[in-house]
Amino acid sequence: MRKAAFLTGALTLLLVACGESQASEDRIEVSIGVTGADGQFWNLISDRAAEEGIDIELIEFADYALPNTALVNGEIDLNSFQHLAFLSQYNAEYDETITPIGSTVIAPLGLYSTNHESIEDIPDGGEIALPNDPANTGRGLKVLESAGLITLREDVGLYPTVDDIEENPKNLEFVLVVAQQTPRVLPDVAGSIINSGIATQADIFLDEALVHDDPYSDEAAPYINVFATRAEEKDNEAYHTIAQIYQEEDIAQAVVDDSNGGNIVVDIPQEDLQQTLDELVQNLKEGQ
Repeated sequence: MRKAAFLTGALTLLLVACGESQASEDRIEVSIGVTGADGQFWNLISDRAAEEGIDIELIEFADYALPNTALVNGEIDLNSFQHLAFLSQYNAEYDETITPIGSTVIAPLGLYSTNHESIEDIPDGGEIALPNDPANTGRGLKVLESAGLITLREDVGLYPTVDDIEENPKNLEFVLVVAQQTPRVLPDVAGSIINSGIATQADIFLDEALVHDDPYSDEAAPYINVFATRAEEKDNEAYHTIAQIYQEEDIAQAVVDDSNGGNIVVDIPQEDLQQTLDELVQNLKEGQ
């Protein structure tokens, strides 16, 4: 009797262990490269994904230059940090085919200052900090143009540089810094162009901007942020599940709350994202 009971107990433990092992094998691990992992919405996404058998690991990068390289090298499965204009620059420069699989937000780009209260207060010869990646340098210059601080030459396209400035009535000077540093240089400059996602991490509110671009305009399409992966993984079901979870109502609200209302969640079909990306890459290759 004891022997039979022992064998029965052992068999039960073995079956339980096998069941746990099988359950573990059925789960999918997905690593996502981000440049800020402290938002509450990521916890919600991870919990919701876990219910679908997907275990998310967030890999945080301190520089915009790194998550795409890590993706290409297979060090991560997805990344979620960039808009299509930034991605097009990377794909064109390195002849890569990183592919968007879902949209996340449009994050307005604004001019902020801790030294001046209005555009009019920006002094002659003042320094303006700009993100140093080409896509956001160009976008920032367009924000400055919309504020009347500079005039760019006509037909500059999406990626103007400081060399494309035709009129600079206040003789402003421009300092290019890593995007993550744009809030930190605020005490030392007349103004700094800051992405609202980075501003949020620095506890800066969008309504504190002296001016920002219009996320609802037709010109905003290149600045839609995306989940991106390698082209061969563009149909991966688990990745698409994560992108769909992002759009669920409570999580979308958490994204807005975490950004102090600065980020605007958008739901754009994958084929439309790819079309916009393809057009941007083609324009870059044609020198437009």
